[in-house]
Amino acid sequence: MHHLGQSDIVAAVVNAGAMGFITARSFDTLDDFRADLRRCRMLTGGRAFGVNLTLSRRAGANAQVPGWIEVALAEGVRHFESAGDSPEALVEPIHRGGGLLMHKCPSVRHAQSAARLGVDAVALVGCEEGGHPGANPLSAFVNGAFALEQIRLPLVLGGGIGSGRQIAAALALGADGVVMGSRFLVAREVRSHEALKRRIVEVGPEGSTAILGSIGDTWRVLHNDAAREVQRLESQGARSHAEFGDLILSSRTRQRVYADGDVDGGIVSFGPGGAFADEIVPAAQIVARLMHDAARAAEAFARQQITAPESEVAP
Repeated sequence: MHHLGQSDIVAAVVNAGAMGFITARSFDTLDDFRADLRRCRMLTGGRAFGVNLTLSRRAGANAQVPGWIEVALAEGVRHFESAGDSPEALVEPIHRGGGLLMHKCPSVRHAQSAARLGVDAVALVGCEEGGHPGANPLSAFVNGAFALEQIRLPLVLGGGIGSGRQIAAALALGADGVVMGSRFLVAREVRSHEALKRRIVEVGPEGSTAILGSIGDTWRVLHNDAAREVQRLESQGARSHAEFGDLILSSRTRQRVYADGDVDGGIVSFGPGGAFADEIVPAAQIVARLMHDAARAAEAFARQQITAPESEVAP
């Protein structure tokens, strides 16, 4: 939730009983980042929350990462989530500071590599994930079923998850939890224009689309005019980030979409899980509904009598 994962929404999610991560890239300076960490600690009354460290593949784009880790640890943060490039450079400083690191991976192969590097947990995402799901074509639950046979670390699933039924399904599969982003974009605490939240409430399951796959940087986003223009440029042969100009810049999205409410004016990371949003409400209400629906689905599953044919029962 680049530019949106700030103290208001993170604290609201944490206070409702879930886990939230402040996105370090949402801040222009370390001082701004530090101030929001302190505000989140105040809003949560000392409850644990985390920090997201998204690693870019662009040259020079990760220069602030060591500073983010240092500031977060100094402010008492002990839970970190990383995504994007390899987490190799993060493990040692986070562990040295007494923290835990969960790395987001698009495939079992990447999850195995992250485990070898020493991460403490893995978030495995499918191709439905809003944002950058990688090039793996598998869905979250297919990806997860394979991973749970091979990964021994705590594992959560993400990608297209926006309902309590899916949470129950992930737990039944054997996952330790789920990771969700798009479903919370309509929360009142998210600092984005009301027009974007209304658009998300209106979209259906086909409201997201993929761009930039032609340059190996697949990005699942809200299906709006800006995304269609990127797809048009791709169809005409654009094959580098520079050829898309400011269309794909987060600064454009922050100003035009999040601040000004031009919902077609920039690229918004968004997955089909966001289509489960049907009203603009506080985050606590979203969490409560998710938990209620998950519990009902789990109860329904528990009532099922699952037995193997007698011929298949071991003596």
